[in-house]
Amino acid sequence: MCLGVPMKVVSRDGDTVVAEVDGVQREANVTLLEENIEIGDYLIIHAGFAISKLDEEYAEETIRLMREVFSEEDMA
Repeated sequence: MCLGVPMKVVSRDGDTVVAEVDGVQREANVTLLEENIEIGDYLIIHAGFAISKLDEEYAEETIRLMREVFSEEDMA
């Protein structure tokens, strides 16, 4: 199963960001987004690309729900 995961931007270098959720960091390309992306923003990351920007409240609620639905074995 493939999922787009909400992740928080922790650094940016040009069109590449490093985003983090639950201690896991991934690089992603942001060229598909028209919005201005800054450190601290939440993005949906899928297959190495940021596909949408989320507001913080919605992103944190989505992450909370994902933690409830998926067991640690599913996330490994």
